[in-house]
Amino acid sequence: MTTLRESLLPAGTPRVAPHEGSRRRLDAVHDTSVTVPLLILGTRTLAVEICDWVEDIPGVRVVGFVENMDRSHCAQPLEDRPVFWIDELPDRATGCYAIAGLATTHRRIFVQQAAERGVRFTTVVHPMARISKKARLGEGCLAAPAVLVGSHAEIGRHVLLNRAAMVGHHTRIGDFVTLQPQANVAGCCSIGEGTYVGMGALILDHLNIGAHSVIGAGAVVTRDVPDHVQVMGVPARIVKENIDGK
Repeated sequence: MTTLRESLLPAGTPRVAPHEGSRRRLDAVHDTSVTVPLLILGTRTLAVEICDWVEDIPGVRVVGFVENMDRSHCAQPLEDRPVFWIDELPDRATGCYAIAGLATTHRRIFVQQAAERGVRFTTVVHPMARISKKARLGEGCLAAPAVLVGSHAEIGRHVLLNRAAMVGHHTRIGDFVTLQPQANVAGCCSIGEGTYVGMGALILDHLNIGAHSVIGAGAVVTRDVPDHVQVMGVPARIVKENIDGK
């Protein structure tokens, strides 16, 4: 299997082995003569912060941002980089990889739009994140500074692990989940796809959290949480039903 780094290395360049359990992952590229071009989907403040994180990764360069809602945002550069309209990507994204730069779990829509236009996604891991070699990260994941992922954890596609988020051993995280800063998911848990875990929330071990739910900031989850609900408080209790992530 050809890795991201291998696919972009000039002929004759020594290959750098990928991290175990991860595909097309951008972390510490040791050969700084190799530049991996990266697009960030989104133009809001989180996208700007992600650009700052990526600047800490040798050999990776953000070449632009992508907008899909308000074309006027494409009129001016962002962080001295161009902003491309979503429909321009078939011409602009040749040779580039992308990462979603939105905290909302509804980024699924943006990701699908980009994929339909031929964009390839990668996994970005900041050098200050610690990912177990026995963990698995899906395509499109972002692990921010100070993130910790334990042994045998399985992280789905396009998951945002924001600053200092923690995922315990043998925990399974579904696609398009968001863990906001300092969210702490203990070992042997399961979180369904499209669920949003707020800043500083704590999920105790061996719990099952449903899909498309919201765990409020600072909540302490002590029992299983069903699909499509919002929970808040200490201990966390259901405060809203029939929701679709955040």
